[in-house]
Amino acid sequence: MMSVIADVNHQRIKTNGIWMHIAEKGTGPLVLLLHGFPEIWYSWRHQINFLAKHGYRVVAPDLRGYGDTDSPLSPSSYTAFHIVGDLIGLLDHFGQEQAFVVGIDWGAAAAWQLSLLRPNRVRGIVALSVPFTPRFSTIKTTDSFKQMFGDNFYVCQFQEPGRAEKSFARYDYLTVMKKFYLISKTDQLIAPPGMEIIDYLETPSYLPRWITEDELQVIADKFLESGFTGAFNYYRAMDLNWELLAPWQGSKITVPAKLIVGNKDIGFDSGTREYIEGNVFKSLVPNHEVVILDGHHFIQQERAQEVSEQILSFLRKFPAK
Repeated sequence: MMSVIADVNHQRIKTNGIWMHIAEKGTGPLVLLLHGFPEIWYSWRHQINFLAKHGYRVVAPDLRGYGDTDSPLSPSSYTAFHIVGDLIGLLDHFGQEQAFVVGIDWGAAAAWQLSLLRPNRVRGIVALSVPFTPRFSTIKTTDSFKQMFGDNFYVCQFQEPGRAEKSFARYDYLTVMKKFYLISKTDQLIAPPGMEIIDYLETPSYLPRWITEDELQVIADKFLESGFTGAFNYYRAMDLNWELLAPWQGSKITVPAKLIVGNKDIGFDSGTREYIEGNVFKSLVPNHEVVILDGHHFIQQERAQEVSEQILSFLRKFPAK
């Protein structure tokens, strides 16, 4: 049975020079829901209904490069400044000085970057799966990944234009979704020598209870229309981001933040837990709380009710405006 979202308003908005598709529901304080890779607005279907029902105006965009939003061809159009610019344009469109921002994966990175660059526009953020991490001062992002994980780390494989597109094309879009959404590995995504990451990921023989084939097909159909290049371009802009964000070296996140992570997410026991419980994260994000749930990476879908309630409990700490 597919999760139905009634009374969702869909529109395309001009922001920062592109047309951005958004799904919108509810009235009240504005909450942006930012998806990750490989997702679209629909990945927030559970939270859209829940938060709208509890008195919030929920806006879930397809981020630049995804779904029904424009997808510029060049990786240089996918820096933190472009993504943050898109979100500022959304806030301006709705006439909102501030919003709550909730993000997962690349959407979490966007929420952190928005909070870093324009903290005056953010009331508070909830980041899922991806904590704020400091910029390395001496080494580019992809070089640091190569040093830590080697050339077959998925981020490294995604760098070369066309390479991942070609390997993904060996599978139908639904199979690609299954391979990513249902990753059961908890160690880093590193392919064996001579193998592409999409070939290394297993195709599950059955689906867990938290997602249906129909729901995965909704997302797969949008990637069938858009392709994956826009999504890969976020990875391909990583080193350019590193260069451009140099002026913010050592900057802290000053807005109130909540981090929600799954204890079975990739890398949780090989670095993430230690980092989020350590002093560096505490110093960079002084006003934060951490919640660890029993789950994997796409925690807003796998543990939908718990995540929705965790988001709501955070939002309710703020006085009504």
